[in-house]
Amino acid sequence: MPKPTTVREFFKQFPDDDACLAHLFDVRFGQDHVCPKCEREARWYPIKAERAFSCQWCGHHIHPTVGTIFEKSRTSLQTWFYVIFLFTTTRHGVSGKEIQRQTGVTYKTAWRMGQKVREHMAQIDGEDPLGGSGRTVEIDETLVGGVRRGGKRGRGAAGKTVVLGMLEREGDVMVRVVPNVRRATLLPVIEASVVKGTAINTDELKSYDALSKAGYQHTRVNHTDGRYVADDGTTVNAIENFWRHLKCSIKGTHTSVSPAYLEHYAKEFEYRFNRRMRPETMLSELLSTYPDA
Repeated sequence: MPKPTTVREFFKQFPDDDACLAHLFDVRFGQDHVCPKCEREARWYPIKAERAFSCQWCGHHIHPTVGTIFEKSRTSLQTWFYVIFLFTTTRHGVSGKEIQRQTGVTYKTAWRMGQKVREHMAQIDGEDPLGGSGRTVEIDETLVGGVRRGGKRGRGAAGKTVVLGMLEREGDVMVRVVPNVRRATLLPVIEASVVKGTAINTDELKSYDALSKAGYQHTRVNHTDGRYVADDGTTVNAIENFWRHLKCSIKGTHTSVSPAYLEHYAKEFEYRFNRRMRPETMLSELLSTYPDA
């Protein structure tokens, strides 16, 4: 199995901003790209005064950073690329303080960069539905953040944010921050995220009662009886293990996360989990794929 890029290899590949800009141009356009102005295949030459390349025939400029997370940022491209590298070399996430410490940017800039990288991860990961015939998806919801008041426990714990998770056995996970665990809230999200006919495992939450009528093969495991694997093999242990890693990582790396940005962090871990069998591809993918560009 190929190994992830080392720090030495990273700086050898991207020694300065010019190398980073050239990489962006190559993966998005490349030499012999047809000029949108003169409509001729052209050689493209870097312009030193700005982040742009010029057409050999008419001088038209192409700006490789437009439409990417680097657009309008004054932070060096090499710093951006290095922050992305940091995100691909950890299982537990990267805090704004860590970005600040390693790059020397202000905390405000570091925090913004982290959020942009998480958004980029979510865009690349996409929203392809899970499951299908012969496949099993575990569905569970959890509470993240907040402070328990008066020792209150369970799904109604005050100050916490609800996250719904759907994990295909031997496959991908998909997470959503939702306002509550009511049936009217969860069912539309599940129907948009899981292919009809899929075998779905859940716990005993009543909001899942409608899954069979909605076209799924629904079975439950009853946690209130202290059971975590039913006699027929129904379990949600895999998605619960994902929750355990997500919560421990947030607590250990970030201490706490605002509900307004929780989905960014959850999507980061979704992206990383879905590439758990090929972590060495993350850096190249993040530096070479720009869905919105």
